Amino acid sequence: MKDKYDFSNAEQGKFYRPLEELDIPIYLDNEVKAFFIQKLRARAKDQSFSLNEMINALLKKDIEISIQLIS
Repeated sequence: MKDKYDFSNAEQGKFYRPLEELDIPIYLDNEVKAFFIQKLRARAKDQSFSLNEMINALLKKDIEISIQLIS
């Protein structure tokens, strides 16, 4: 490590991204992931679905149910 660093040409906030723009990875338990991959394979015959789309659809439905329970 240097004793001194030259920050005279530095640009503040160059790599800053608001939290809302960040994609946060979500890690599923192995048994949960295996269940949904099995479901995707079963549906792949009829339509094309992604794991992201399926998980997001379920979470959105859970949000709707939670809002109804709170209201």
